[in-house]
Amino acid sequence: MQSSSILKNIARQNDGTYTTSHGDFELRSAFQPIFGTNSAGRLELRAFEGLVRANRNGEPVSPGVFFESLSRAEMQDVDSLCRTLHILNLGLMQRRQAKLFVNFHPGVFVTPHDIRHEVDRISLATYEAGLTPDRIVCEIARANAANAENEALLVERLRQLGFRIAIDEYGEDESDAQRVDSLRPDYVKFEASWVLEFLDNPTGSALLKMMVQQFSERGIETIFEALEEIEQVEICQELNVPLMQGYVLARPQIAPTNFNQEYPEQYLPLSAGNGGSHSSPAGRSLAGAAMARRQTAFGKRQS
Repeated sequence: MQSSSILKNIARQNDGTYTTSHGDFELRSAFQPIFGTNSAGRLELRAFEGLVRANRNGEPVSPGVFFESLSRAEMQDVDSLCRTLHILNLGLMQRRQAKLFVNFHPGVFVTPHDIRHEVDRISLATYEAGLTPDRIVCEIARANAANAENEALLVERLRQLGFRIAIDEYGEDESDAQRVDSLRPDYVKFEASWVLEFLDNPTGSALLKMMVQQFSERGIETIFEALEEIEQVEICQELNVPLMQGYVLARPQIAPTNFNQEYPEQYLPLSAGNGGSHSSPAGRSLAGAAMARRQTAFGKRQS
């Protein structure tokens, strides 16, 4: 596979970012930061989740409406295009440490050849973006029993090439633990509503703390998402949750983002900044950063 093949349906805009299209829809990358705490208890940007933003005739269309309009065959192509888009746009940020979470849906792959082709494509996109595979975290959506074989093959192939693996929507279902044992992910993203319910009571919080510790002992980092209250962030800190994501910390931004100004990375090239000038909150405590953002009216998280 040549670089020209992955760029065939990708356009470079005047602002420098990459976009693509499908039918009447224009598709752009959006990124939402994922945070951890450093040894001083300070806010530290560790990763981004790549999200797609669609518009038609200049009007935004929700991701749910857009993806529901696709056939299975279209979904495979668009799913692949979005990953390529996010990887290329992350490369433009010129950050040296932040990882990128990109979504995979095993159910869209029909044959092992489809899987090999897609893994080759993401490998080439990673190379073209100037990134290394260990900075790309492939977030594997829950597969039904009929797609379990494809899921296992996809994870095996990605891991062989050095990509990191995450599974999402981990919760109380017994099959979730079996899935972790089978796929051996590097990251586990907990099911949001389940976590938020448990954070509301001491017993639930104690259970979550135990689970976070058990995963840590296995070399797996946990991620709590959809955090919308300062108190939730503070509890996560008390539970030693490694990674956190949510509107109370940072909303998604469509590329080009202002995140290089808001959360500058050490040794970041001066030319890497894009967007307007902002005072940097880097070095503030998580609670302090969250308090500043609380003054904004936050909505519910959308993919």
